[in-house]
Parts: sequence; C-alpha cells; structure tokens
Amino acid sequence: MGGSATDVLVVSLGSTFGLRAVDEELVQSLRRAGASVALVSAAAAPPRPVRTFALTDLTWALAARRAATAGLAEHRPRAVIYSTTTAALFWPRPGAIRFDAPAAANRPGRHGLWQRPLERRRLAQAPLLLPQSAGALAELPDVLVGRVRDRAIVVGVPVEPSGAPTPVAERDIAAIAYAANPAKKGIDRVLDAWSRARSADEELVLAGASQEELARAGVRLPVERSSREGVRMVGRLAPAEYRALLRRARVFVCAPRREDYGIAQLEALSDGCALVTTFASGGYVALPIARRLDPRLVCDDDDPDDLAGALRAALDDPLPDYFTRAREELAPYTREAVDRVVREELLPRLLT
Repeated sequence: MGGSATDVLVVSLGSTFGLRAVDEELVQSLRRAGASVALVSAAAAPPRPVRTFALTDLTWALAARRAATAGLAEHRPRAVIYSTTTAALFWPRPGAIRFDAPAAANRPGRHGLWQRPLERRRLAQAPLLLPQSAGALAELPDVLVGRVRDRAIVVGVPVEPSGAPTPVAERDIAAIAYAANPAKKGIDRVLDAWSRARSADEELVLAGASQEELARAGVRLPVERSSREGVRMVGRLAPAEYRALLRRARVFVCAPRREDYGIAQLEALSDGCALVTTFASGGYVALPIARRLDPRLVCDDDDPDDLAGALRAALDDPLPDYFTRAREELAPYTREAVDRVVREELLPRLLT
C-alpha cells in the first residue's frame, strides 16, 4: 500500500523518445498547476520487437496495462491520464485519454483490425479526451465526434526557442531535414527535390537517422557525386545538439506522407527556419501556419519539381517578416499558453 493519494497518474506508452518528451512536458505542466503527479511508463519494461503494427500495438498495450495496474496500487490517484489511445486499450480503470492521432486514422485496414473497435469503446467511455490538436479530434470516427466533443480539451505540446535567434544572413546551413521514420516522413521525396534544387555550394543536413536506417527503409542517398556531396548525415543527436543545428539552418524541409502532430516542424519555426513542406493528412498543426506564413513554400502534391521550386523560393527570396510572424503564430504553443489550458481547463475538470 502506498502513501497519501496522488492527484494524477500519467500512464505513458513511452515507446519513442518523442512520446517520452511529450509526456514529461505534461507532467511538469500539471505540477506547475499545483497537482501532485506520478508518471509510470510501459517503456520501463518494453516488450520485444514484433513484425506487424497489430502485434506491436498489442504488446505495448499490455505493457501499459501492467504499468498502470502497478501505478494505481502504489499511488492511489484521484484521476488517470492515459497518454495515447494504445496505452488506454486495456486500461484497468477508466481515465482521460491524450492522443495525437486515433487508430481510426493511422491504423488503416489490417494494421488496425482489432485496435479500432476497442479504441471506439475506450473513447466513448473516457471521462475526458485530450487531443493534442483540433485536427486529432476531427479524425475521430463521425459516430463519436458529436458524442465526445463536450468532453474534449485540446492540450497542445509546448514549443520554445532553443536559444537566441540567429539572423538569416549568418546561418551557414542551407537546409535541414529530420529523418527519423524516413518512409513516413518522405525523406526519399526530400532527397529527390534537393538533388534538383541545390546550388553547387549548398548543403542539406539530415538528422535523426543513420544511413543504415535509411537503407532499411528503402531510402538511398543520391548516387551522383555532386548530389551526394550536398547531403550530410549527422545521425541521432542529443536534443540540444539538434536544436543548435536548427539555429544555423535557413530552411527546414519535409515531405511527410502523414503527420500526426509535427513537433519537428514547430521546433524549426521557433528556431527561425523557414518551413518548406508538402501537404500531409493528420493533425499536422504546422501546415496551416506554413500556408499563412508563405504559401509558396507549401506544396499540395509530392511532385519533386514543385518541392524543389519551394526550396529555391525559401532560399533565394525569403519574406523579410517571416520569422517575426512565425513567432506570433506559435504563441498558442508556448509553455505559458499550454500551462494556462492545463491550469484553467484541464485540471479543474480532471479532479472534479
């Protein structure tokens, strides 16, 4: 039996670095709002890798149930938040569900055969839904949206500049891309567009994945000598090192096939990069921001010539007030803004 009851137990799936960072931000925001919070994670005892999405979700959902059961016994919380719908699938006790995308949207066909119907039940049963974006809420099945809208609070992920802004003229990296999950992020399309767009002295930095990881995903670096010399792989970096590269880059380029949230794009905007992107389904919160900042830099299809043209527009003809307006657009995603939502909306309803 544990000690005194905790206000909130956060059950983290924690299967990726990004998920763990997002959950830690939520925990700290709840604490700044005055709540006592405990965090348990399925990643503390991660399941072995399996071959399919359906089996992967099953093993992680079971791991989340084990973590939640132990956390409930130890902390006796007043309320529970399950971070991701996968973490909530086998919950031992109903709680709020936070998500960047539902399985209904990112597990199509056989990939979500068992997850989607169980997810619908859990979303209908949850006392609160905490989508990270309005787009994530909109991706719920139509039969659910009307029933759960009054139980939904959008709680975004805070993004802050990582340092003092560097003037564009002093930035020595032409473009940067984040290559983790390369197939989903469309790194093959980025490389194709870059080989068409770059000038002889320009360099694209690829962070977040090694060349071997790209190869396993079927992505090959351009074979032409001049193109290959225009791409530099830096692999996986500590967050501070990666953000330091963003402060040196003029353009962040991506061509995602789907974007559940898009924290990398928001980080790039906050550190002064122009965002060049293709359209992608999903919550993708930076997409409408990018359109408002400079519609020339947003491609509605995956034509590499269009993406190459957007890259050249960003590099050769940047709008002078782009960074100032980007900071204004990111105001709802500051830590202060997210803390306000947590303090004034989430916590009072969570502990009622």
